[in-house]
Amino acid sequence: MEQFWRDIFDFCTEITTQVSDYLVPQFGRLQAVRKPDGTLVTQADQWSDRRIREAIAHRFPDHGILSEETLHIFPATDWCWVIDPIDGTTNFTRGIPVWGISLGLLYRGVPVFGFIHFPQLGQTFHGYWYGESGLTGPTGAYLNQQPIQTSHDEPSQNHLFNLCARSTDILKAPFPCKIRMIGVASYNISLVACGAALGGVEATPKIWDIAGVWPLVQAAGGGFISLEPEPVFPLQVGVDYGDRPFPCLTVSRGELTDLFRPLVQFIGDRYASADRVVASQIDCV
Repeated sequence: MEQFWRDIFDFCTEITTQVSDYLVPQFGRLQAVRKPDGTLVTQADQWSDRRIREAIAHRFPDHGILSEETLHIFPATDWCWVIDPIDGTTNFTRGIPVWGISLGLLYRGVPVFGFIHFPQLGQTFHGYWYGESGLTGPTGAYLNQQPIQTSHDEPSQNHLFNLCARSTDILKAPFPCKIRMIGVASYNISLVACGAALGGVEATPKIWDIAGVWPLVQAAGGGFISLEPEPVFPLQVGVDYGDRPFPCLTVSRGELTDLFRPLVQFIGDRYASADRVVASQIDCV
C-alpha cells in the first residue's frame, strides 16, 4: 500500500498544480451563472472539473468519480474520487483569494484521504483517516507537508468559531467564541484541523464540499458531527447526491461537541431533511 499512497499524493499534487496554473490568471475576471440549485458556476469550474476527471480516468481507470459539475450518482466501485473543482466560486469570481480545489478519495463509501489546495493562499492540506476500513498506510494531517493538529484550548472570546452564510441566526444569542465567516466550506473546516478555530458549522454543504476535509479534520484530532440523525458516510451506491445537503458541525476535540451542538442543532433541524428544503432556494457558496 505504500506505493499506492505515494501515487495518490503525487497525483493530487500534480493535478491541483496544473489546474491552479489555469485558474489563477482568471481569478476575479470571470462572470458566473446561477445553476438550478442556486450555486454559482463559471467556465473555469467546468474546465477544471473536466480536467480532473480526465486525469483520474487516465491514472486510476478502475476508480469511480463523483463531481460537482457532472457526475452526481455514487458508483459501484470500491474506490471513488469526490471532486470540487473550485470550492468558493463566489470568492473566485469576486476577487477574494480564499478558494480551493478539493479532492476526497473514498473507500467503500467512506473518505480515507483528503487533499485540498488553496493556490492564492499558498496552502495545501492533506490527511489520511482509515477508520474501520482495514486499510493501512501513512497517517496524520498536514499543511504544506508539515504535521498539524487541532487545538486543545478551552473556548473563549479569544478563540474562533466559523459560520457559513446560512447559520448567522446563531448570533441572536451569546456565543462562547468570536465568529468568522469566510464563505468556503473546505477552508472553514481546514482551519479547525490546523488549530486556528475551535469549531465550525455548515448548514447546506454538498458532498463535494466535505469529502476532502472529513478525513483531514479527524486525522488532526478533531471531530466531524452530522446534524442529521444518520451519519454522512458511507455513501450509498446508486444514490444521486446532486441536491443533497449535509448539515454538519466540526469540533477541535470531541469534548466540545456537548458545548457547541446545542447551539447549532437548529440548523440541522432546518436543513437536514430534503423533504423540507427545496434545493433551488438554497443560495450556497
